[in-house]
Amino acid sequence: MARILLVEDNQMNRDMLSRRLTRKGFEVQIAVDGWDGITKARSESPHLILMDLRLPEMDGFEAVKLLKAEEATRSIPIIVLTACVLAREKERALEAGVDDFDIKPIQFSRLVEKIHRLLARGNDQ
Repeated sequence: MARILLVEDNQMNRDMLSRRLTRKGFEVQIAVDGWDGITKARSESPHLILMDLRLPEMDGFEAVKLLKAEEATRSIPIIVLTACVLAREKERALEAGVDDFDIKPIQFSRLVEKIHRLLARGNDQ
């Protein structure tokens, strides 16, 4: 069973996404801010991270940069989730090292396709 770390500060978004992902057969771990996400990524070694960009304590951009800079976490695929649709936001996320990008409100079937694609890519390496 694939382990997904969901880094999201909004409780309603966390609850909805974690329930739906669990029903799809994923094991979901939760982090509520960027620091918590980094700590859990290091200790739990998830197969994939879903990262909100607008987080308290440390935003998703900084969290992604740190995760991609560390040997132990750099190969974990990261999909950024954000309500911002500005092209610059997407560019900044890609520059930080994310593997994919999705816009809120989440179209769940599209997100699951992205998750499966990135997990399969990891299995091919």
